[in-house]
Amino acid sequence: MMKQTMEQSKQLIDQLEETHVLSKEAFISLINSRTPELSDYLFEKSRRIRQEHYGNDVYLRGLIEFTNYCKNDCLYCGIRRSNKNASRYRLTKEQILSCCDEGYSLGFRTFVLQGGEDSHYSDEMLLDLIREIKTCYPDCALTLSIGERSYASYKAFYEAGADRYLLRHETADPVHYSKLHPPSLTLETRKKCLMDLKNIGYQVGSGFMVGSPGQTSAQLAEDLLFLHELQPQMVGIGPFIAHHDTPFALEESGTAELTLFLLGLIRLMLPTALLPATTALGTIDPLGREKGILAGANVVMPNLSPREVRDKYLLYDNKICTGDEAAECRQCIDGRISSIGYQVVVDRGDSKLGGKKNV
Repeated sequence: MMKQTMEQSKQLIDQLEETHVLSKEAFISLINSRTPELSDYLFEKSRRIRQEHYGNDVYLRGLIEFTNYCKNDCLYCGIRRSNKNASRYRLTKEQILSCCDEGYSLGFRTFVLQGGEDSHYSDEMLLDLIREIKTCYPDCALTLSIGERSYASYKAFYEAGADRYLLRHETADPVHYSKLHPPSLTLETRKKCLMDLKNIGYQVGSGFMVGSPGQTSAQLAEDLLFLHELQPQMVGIGPFIAHHDTPFALEESGTAELTLFLLGLIRLMLPTALLPATTALGTIDPLGREKGILAGANVVMPNLSPREVRDKYLLYDNKICTGDEAAECRQCIDGRISSIGYQVVVDRGDSKLGGKKNV
């Protein structure tokens, strides 16, 4: 497909701002025709839109990576089942609650329980943990990010008090999905889980990797169209970064430049979405999180996990902030965000989209 002129590309961005969706061909053309000048044009619009809905506020999500055991064998992931070099750990209920306690004192009002798909944590254990967190911190939102589960499990977690669920689709192209995941995982199942979560009443976060091995502009366009169909409250995207103990160890990483461009497009497509400036973006570019905010993002997710386990939850190489204490992370984030004219706020950081509960 031929690249468009700058004027044609700007007209497509104007159209996306107005209609919140484009055709697959138009998305492909925009992605293939991007230039620094076009990105500046896009970011000016995406910043204005996030300003209309959220002002200068940036919301915190306190990430608690409570287990790096995983039954899955995704080809890109450092905690994949086949990685015998991974140093495995599981946090106890008491350790998780201690993370919440420290996070609350630092101004976090959303906790994100994230881990590999670890059958050690039964539904009963997770339900007890959810109830305890919601009892101790009733003014806080609780987000789960624990992969594919049954409808019954999702429903039980929701009824116990879980507010939100993060489940990235990673790629909306089924053939590409099969190249990134083992045969036991399918895009069809992942999409069903996302629809189950929405139907139960969760406010849902999804997202995808940028620059994963074999990815094309057409597949990125499919990702955008799927997000438009799903209408999630949160979208997390970040560059693919290789991990040395995976089959993709020698694959080229994604770029901050393309990730930021897609962030801007998503802000125009989903004006009220909560968009994190991800840790992966900060890993690939020292100023990646700041650039993410300036491209339309409005969420950051500092780590509340105990420092002694942070360097064990490595989905990719060279992850930043693994040696920092939680208070150091909070102070660092405050400084980075204020340096570009925005402010971290003590708030649940609810979506403006509405619904029963908000991501």
